[in-house]
Amino acid sequence: MKIKDIIHQLLKDKDGNFSLRELFTMLYVLMSIVSWIGQQFFEVAVPEYMFYAFISMVGAGTFGYSLERKSKIGSQRK
Repeated sequence: MKIKDIIHQLLKDKDGNFSLRELFTMLYVLMSIVSWIGQQFFEVAVPEYMFYAFISMVGAGTFGYSLERKSKIGSQRK
């Protein structure tokens, strides 16, 4: 698979539609990784509250995804 296909799959919800929740969760994961790299290798201090905010948003996004159910309309379409 190409990187573009993988990213498209990550941004889809359980019904196969693009979702802003998945976009923001992926964005916060990337921001957490970038802040960790900056802190480890470039000695750029990231405030602790910012790190906790990023991780909290990732947790909220994944928790919301676990509660979500497939809609009956979306499952009939496929």
